[in-house]
Amino acid sequence: MIMNSFKTLSALICLALLLTACASNETKTFSDNSETGFYEKALKASKSANYTIAIELLDQLELRYPFGRYSEQAQLELVYLHYQAGDYEACRATASRFIRLHPQHDKLDYVYYLKGLAIYQRDKGFLDRFLNIERSQRDMGAARESLVDFGIILNRYPNSQYADEARARMTYLRNMLAAYEIHVGNYYLTRKAYIAAANRGRYVVENYPSTPSVTEGLTIMVQAYQQLGLTELAEQTQQVLSMNSTNYVSASQQVAVTTVNDIKSKRSWLNRLSFGVLGDHVE
Repeated sequence: MIMNSFKTLSALICLALLLTACASNETKTFSDNSETGFYEKALKASKSANYTIAIELLDQLELRYPFGRYSEQAQLELVYLHYQAGDYEACRATASRFIRLHPQHDKLDYVYYLKGLAIYQRDKGFLDRFLNIERSQRDMGAARESLVDFGIILNRYPNSQYADEARARMTYLRNMLAAYEIHVGNYYLTRKAYIAAANRGRYVVENYPSTPSVTEGLTIMVQAYQQLGLTELAEQTQQVLSMNSTNYVSASQQVAVTTVNDIKSKRSWLNRLSFGVLGDHVE
């Protein structure tokens, strides 16, 4: 009986020692994960393109040290990491949060730029990438959102290092938005919805006057007015069309003229997005 009690007591002591050792190890692991430790590990993971791990580490850093020395920088890094990981919704959400929390930050042009790129990339679905579906024939909600973000860069930060690229992307987006209106206008013509077609053509002329789609917008207006029996309007629009039809090329051919590949830079995308930390210079 005494022997059994002794064995039971020994087992309880061993269990207590084991639990103490586990608690000690957990405490040691927690103490090793200092704010600096989290941040340095995240940077290392980012440089190795382990974006998911880097995001998890920075999320933990924010959770454990919400007012720490790296908290603000971690929030900025998360915008970039979500973009690189291809999680464009998270990128935009993180960017919006950063803008709200740090309205005077000196890197807001960078945040708006990534925010604009994210919505643009999000709109490139499977069919768009692999079946070469014409983007100007799709819903343009994402393009309009992206246009707003790039426009903020030009309006608020005209001297930003991202201004030239934002301007080029805006030109491309405007061309695409105008081409979309032309696509819809032509559809209305085929459906004999002539008033709606004329309105689409006029919208292009009034809102995208510097795009290649203006000529096609005027053409749609002429055709619609003729079908509606509005002879005087048709003739007036035809005169304007005649003055604007020099070197005419359809909008569908011109939408891709100003593409991402036309944006010239001596630095790679990764180099620019990471403020020179990652990527190579391109000669």
